[in-house]
Amino acid sequence: MRHALVNDSRGTVVFGIVRPCTHRLTDGLKTEWTAHLCGLCLALRADHGQFSRVVTNYDGLIVSVLTEAQTEPAARQRRTAGPCPLRGMRTAPIARGEGARLAAAVSLVLASAKIRDHVADGDGLLRRRPLAAAARRVALGWDKAGARTGAELGFDTAVLVDAVERQQGIEALAGPGTPLLTVTEPTETATAAAFAYTAVLAGRPGNSAPLAEAGRLFGRLAHLLDAVEDQSADAASGAWNPLTATGTSRAEARRLADDAVRGIRPALRDAEFTDGRLAHVLLAHELRASVDRAFGTTACAHEGHGSYAGPGSQGSGGLPPGFGQQPPPKPGKRGFLAGCAVFVGLCCTCKLCCADEYEGPWSGKKREGCCNSCDCGDCCDGCDCCCDGCDCCDACSCCDCGA
Repeated sequence: MRHALVNDSRGTVVFGIVRPCTHRLTDGLKTEWTAHLCGLCLALRADHGQFSRVVTNYDGLIVSVLTEAQTEPAARQRRTAGPCPLRGMRTAPIARGEGARLAAAVSLVLASAKIRDHVADGDGLLRRRPLAAAARRVALGWDKAGARTGAELGFDTAVLVDAVERQQGIEALAGPGTPLLTVTEPTETATAAAFAYTAVLAGRPGNSAPLAEAGRLFGRLAHLLDAVEDQSADAASGAWNPLTATGTSRAEARRLADDAVRGIRPALRDAEFTDGRLAHVLLAHELRASVDRAFGTTACAHEGHGSYAGPGSQGSGGLPPGFGQQPPPKPGKRGFLAGCAVFVGLCCTCKLCCADEYEGPWSGKKREGCCNSCDCGDCCDGCDCCCDGCDCCDACSCCDCGA
C-alpha cells in the first residue's frame, strides 16, 4: 500500500519523491525550502510533541509552500528558530502559520495509515504482538492529533482516512488487467484535497480547482514512483506491489508518470500566485528529476550515480539496475521502531543534515544530508526541464520557459 506525502520505501517517512539537489535552488529558494521543511518539523513538535517529528517529509512541505505561494507577502509568517542538530546547530528563519500546520496534520494522518499498513503486513519487528500493539496506539494517537489540528483549520481529515481505507479494498481486489489508475485513485483523492485546501487557507478559493488537479496528479506520481522504486524489493520479500499485481509494464508506468508531470504544469498556470517560484521549481522542475531518478534514466553526479548513457555504458556512476548490469545489493530495511531509534541517532550526530551520505533509517537506502553543500559542477546544468517548452507559469526566471 502506498501513500503520497509519506511514501518513501515502506516506512521512510522523513523523505519523499521531491528531493531537490540544493544547487538548483538558487536566488534564495534553498533558504525558503529549508524554512518550510523546518517549519513543518517544528509545527509537528509544537502541536503534537517531539516524537511526531519523525513524520517530517519532503513532500508534506509542499502543502506549506503552496499556502504561502498564494499569500500576500505582508501576511507571510517567519520566526528565527534556535540551533538544531538537523541544521548543524545553526539558527534559521522558518515558516510558520496555517500552511505549516495543515502540512503537519496531513503528514500525521497519512503516516498513521502507513503504520497500520505495516502492522497489517507484519513488517519487520511488527510481527511481534507487543510491538504491533504499541504501533497501533501510536497510529491512533496520530489520527486523533491530525484530526484535531485539521478541525482547528477547518479541514476535515476524514477525506484522507476514507481514501486510506478504500485503498485496502482496492488492493485486495486488484489483479492482472486492473487499470493502474484504479489503484492510485485513493492517493490522488487524498493529495487533491490537501492541495485544494491551501487555496482556502490563503483566501483564494478560485485556486481550489486547479490546485486540486495538481494535487491529484502529484498523488498519482508519488504512488507510481514509489511502486517503481520498490518493485524489486517487494518481489524479493513477497510484498504487494501495484505494478506487479496489475501486470503493468515499467514502460506504461513511465508513460503515466510523464503524463502526470505534464499535466501539473497547466494546472499551476491556471492558479494565481503572489510568489510561485518555489512551488514552480518543486512541482514543475524537480518532479521531472524525480521521475528520471526513479526510472534510472538520469541522475545528478553529486548523488553518486552519474547519467545513464545506455546499455554497456561505463559512465562515472555505472548503470542503473536492469540496464545491462547486475543490480547492487538491496539495502536492509528496518522495522518502524528500529528505524525510529536509528533516526534519533542520525539527528543527534547531525548526519541527517550535514553528512555527505548516510543510510536511511527505515529503508537503508543511501541518502545525502539535506543541508549538505552542493557543488555539482555541470552535472545538472541548472534548470534543464524547460527544453520541452514548459510555460506553466511566469514564476520561472531561471530559464527561458516562456516567462
